[in-house]
Amino acid sequence: MFTMEIRASKLLSCLIFVMAIQVMFPVSNASDLKIGYYKDTCPEAESIVKSVVSSFVNPYPGLGAGLIRMFFHDCFIRGCDASVLLDPSPSNPDPEKNAIPNNPSLRGFEVIDAAKDALENACPGVVSCADIIAFAARDSTYILGKFSYDIPSGRYDGTVSIKDDANKLPAPFFNLTQLKASFASVGLSTDDLVALLGAHSIGRSHCSSFKSRLYPTIDPTMDLGFGLFLRTQCPEDATMNVVVPQDFVTPNDLDKQYYDNVKTRKSLFFSDWSLLTSPETHSLVERYSMVPGLFEADFGQSMVNLGYIGVLSKFEGQIRKSCRSLN
Repeated sequence: MFTMEIRASKLLSCLIFVMAIQVMFPVSNASDLKIGYYKDTCPEAESIVKSVVSSFVNPYPGLGAGLIRMFFHDCFIRGCDASVLLDPSPSNPDPEKNAIPNNPSLRGFEVIDAAKDALENACPGVVSCADIIAFAARDSTYILGKFSYDIPSGRYDGTVSIKDDANKLPAPFFNLTQLKASFASVGLSTDDLVALLGAHSIGRSHCSSFKSRLYPTIDPTMDLGFGLFLRTQCPEDATMNVVVPQDFVTPNDLDKQYYDNVKTRKSLFFSDWSLLTSPETHSLVERYSMVPGLFEADFGQSMVNLGYIGVLSKFEGQIRKSCRSLN
């Protein structure tokens, strides 16, 4: 009975979320997304993407972290429209991928290219780059976390990509008020915020993203021993190219370790620590740390919620032939 109530509650929350997104993004086509969207037009689409992603991520887990991050960075700016993939061009010399939050840290573009090439060979002009990112993030979640979720598809690719828009991404130095406002601006809840930050259990970070917490003194919100250790990895004169794992315990596993790190003040970013500054988010951190399977279930649902943001219709977007350029 309790399980049925939880499922009913989650279904109601998802329906409310979709309605909210449609209000906040009136040009979106989120209601047309569905599981198995390509079953008639390109039946092997998701299998093709999964195969390509596996071939890259199994030997190089960091690329999986990059693909999950790419999905977030794409959807958070202008909606899930693959705008983050567009290269500079004479008509648009400064797209999103040139912005500081994306350059040089965003990874996985070559995986998307390979998946698109394979799909164009199998089903020319059918599968959008926006959906490829969504599938790739889902498949990377399975490889790195050993859990999965069903992701609806049917997105179209956008035709606009502006460097300065990417500055709207939540920053590692944000406090909780700023984080909540940032997520709310795209229709994501506080629950989504805490669940999606769990992706900080994988991937790498440039020292420059948190060095202000180490010098000239170690931030009192960080465990002193952890701060002293990080100083050995990130000297004060470290270049922009120095990177460290976001989770030193299980760096290649998408798991609840992130929340254990937050609880013990052994996470990299001030934004991570900020989850301890309100009863609501602190409680979620505790629950994800202690309840088996809860993080995995909520992370999957929040990734689905993320994928509904700003979806374009066929009248507003296109199916790019190359993910790096407009048709």
